[in-house]
Amino acid sequence: MPLFCVYVAGVGEKKQTGSGQSKVEVAAFLERNASRKNQLLRRFTPGSVVRARRFNCRVEIATCFLCSITLRALATISAQVLLNGGQIVSWKNDRGEELLFMSSKANWKSSKAIRGGISVCLPQFGNLESLFHRSPRNKLWSIDSCPSPWDATSNRSSVDLLFKPTEEDTKMWQRSFELRLHISLGPGKLTLVPRLRNTDSKSFAFTFSMCNYLSVSDISEVRVEGLETLDYFDNLLKRKRLTEQADAVTFDGEVDRVYLHTPANIAVIDHEKKRTFVLHKEGLTDAVVWNPWEKMGKAIPDLGDHDYKNMLYVCSAAFENPIVLKPMEEWKGRQELSAVSSSYCSGQLDPQKVLLYAKLAHPQQ
Repeated sequence: MPLFCVYVAGVGEKKQTGSGQSKVEVAAFLERNASRKNQLLRRFTPGSVVRARRFNCRVEIATCFLCSITLRALATISAQVLLNGGQIVSWKNDRGEELLFMSSKANWKSSKAIRGGISVCLPQFGNLESLFHRSPRNKLWSIDSCPSPWDATSNRSSVDLLFKPTEEDTKMWQRSFELRLHISLGPGKLTLVPRLRNTDSKSFAFTFSMCNYLSVSDISEVRVEGLETLDYFDNLLKRKRLTEQADAVTFDGEVDRVYLHTPANIAVIDHEKKRTFVLHKEGLTDAVVWNPWEKMGKAIPDLGDHDYKNMLYVCSAAFENPIVLKPMEEWKGRQELSAVSSSYCSGQLDPQKVLLYAKLAHPQQ
């Protein structure tokens, strides 16, 4: 099993705060993940490496705020996950190419969520309009040292994260729950399996989303297939319900839509890179497609003026019909992102190859 490594910012690296606060952050991390906390904490000095054989991932603490987990498959395939927010901030293929978009204005020295990558927008128990506005993306998650057996049997490089709201957090959600997130990496595929358990004394209903910022060559050359003829809420028209008339979603201006009752497989086709992302989802029936375009992009403080050209936000969601859980019941979802090469015929992408790939990968669908 791969070793679990922790690295504290080396000598000469600038830190936002003093070593005292850094040790507090490290101590909080060890409180969740190590039985020999005091022994390990003494070794958390700049440049030191702590090893334990309990987990199957690599963890690096680059600053007192950001603790990152690196998953590897083969020599160049990797994914990087932050314990702060449980956010995936990098996914590289076998050629070392970055597949996820990160804002050029991303603040890596902050404890706040970073725009880009893949993040979980956690349970929303109220108005649907608040779906993306309240989530613990700024909260510290922990590594789940006791994952479920179906997680532990995976042969792929993986990590299991756990989020438990504190007493202060429950004032915001007003519900008690536990959220686990299994992240696994393999050649050409990144899989996320969220599980939410109701630990409250009463039943509750919630909505849920997994938000993906994909890296594209030129948004004007991108097509999203699999959403044709579906109803959607157009957020640019005050959530007016419309029906998709085109054979694919294309982009020549701002798009902000929530598609309803979507299929298990959605394809994002990048003509210039000759690459297709296949988004496969289970337990998440809806999908969000968003690109801010130039005017709105300039109005977003943590997004570069030209970043909109190289990003596409596609979200797997349970939006229109909230999920209902009784006390101690558990819900499980699944999202698989695959990156496959695309073939051209007379300048057009062959959609049948994309659909065939999805069917072969998920024959039960």
